[in-house]
This record gives sequence, structure tokens and C-alpha cells, in this order.
Amino acid sequence: MKIIGHIHTDFPEKFGIPRQSGRIPSLLGYIDFLPEYRQLQAFRGIEDFSHLWLIWEFHLSSKDNWSATVKPPRLGGNRRMGVFATRSPYRPNNIGLSSVHLEDFLPESETGPRLLISGIDMVDGTPLYDVKPYVPYSDCHPDATGGFTDSIQSEHLDVYFPEELLHMFPSSKRSAIIQLLAEDPRPGFHHDPERIYGIYFAGFNVRFTISGKILRVVSVSPIDDCVLR
Repeated sequence: MKIIGHIHTDFPEKFGIPRQSGRIPSLLGYIDFLPEYRQLQAFRGIEDFSHLWLIWEFHLSSKDNWSATVKPPRLGGNRRMGVFATRSPYRPNNIGLSSVHLEDFLPESETGPRLLISGIDMVDGTPLYDVKPYVPYSDCHPDATGGFTDSIQSEHLDVYFPEELLHMFPSSKRSAIIQLLAEDPRPGFHHDPERIYGIYFAGFNVRFTISGKILRVVSVSPIDDCVLR
């Protein structure tokens, strides 16, 4: 398949990215397209849709071999499910599928047509294979069941984020980082209250601890580029 563009987000690495698209509506991103696909005719009518399906590549999760079963983190990391019954990035073909909100269509950005999107769940630079409109009359299934995911608790953490640290972020990013932390980015089998975790987000390294239902941010520092190499 041909890569048609790249998705740009505030996540330079995988840890901490929401487990599903749409979980945090305030997380913003944008899509720039390769020169061959910057024809305005290809986007005619797209601004009339509120949501889009994105088909993309788990380019940081590829493996030479695939496994028929995986361990979903939300099940504690010790229970196996069939790979086709999960959304694990480790699949026979490392293809991702996300439903995102179309915030705006910019037909004449500096890189040609650009899509501004929200509710993202991808790392920065993710290769994009296709864009399709979300069509409510056929894509929405109110009576759908969620299999083993119906039993997963989605309780949010209480986030203690000192004001002097929170204000290191631009105002447009503060709600997103708080919501991101409240989702509990740890794997389901991590429960060490002494452990310090870190998320790279929007140019900063946010370090925090979790005890019970309380998440405390202990430091925020600019990302050193060499750390990510």
C-alpha cells in the first residue's frame, strides 16, 4: 500500500498515548499529505463531515513474526486473548484504524491541504494510508456489545498537578495533559506507588507517581532531543 501522508501529534513516543481514539477529545493533531496527494479535488466535500476514519501504520510496533494471542494491558497483562479480538498493535499486518473528529480543513496551508483533527491516538509522524468519512447511518451501532472490554473499569484518576508546573504548558495543552494523566497511562499490571513514570508530551517530559487513585506530577522539564534518539 502507498503512504499518502503523515499524522502529526504531540507524542514523540508511544508510552502514554490514549489506548483508543476519541477518548480525549482535546488531544489535537494534523495531517499533511505527500505531494502526489495534495490535489484539492481529492478533498472536495470533506469539510461537510464531522468525523473521519483514518487507516494508518503501527510503524514503531512491527515484528518479523506474529502471535495468535496477545496480552491486553487493561486485563492486567496476564490474560491472553486472540489477536483478532483485540486492537493490539502487534498484528499480522500492523495496520491501525481510528475514528477522529475533523476540526478544520485548511485547503491552502504551507504544505498544501491539511486536516486538523482531534481525539487522536497516534505517535507523531505516523504514516497514513487512507482517509474515509465516518457515516453515522451505517457506522453507528447503538446496540453493539464490547466483548471483554465491557468488563474493564474506566475509573479516572484524580490528578494533582502543581500550578507552577502546569503553567509551563501553553494554555491550549493544559486540559489535554490533565485528561491524559487521568486516564492512567500505566499498563494494567503496574501498581508500584514508589515508581516514577514519565510521558513525553508537547515538548515536555512529565514525571509522576500513582498511589491508589491519586496521580501526582512531580516534575515537568523540556525534552532533550538526545533523549529521544
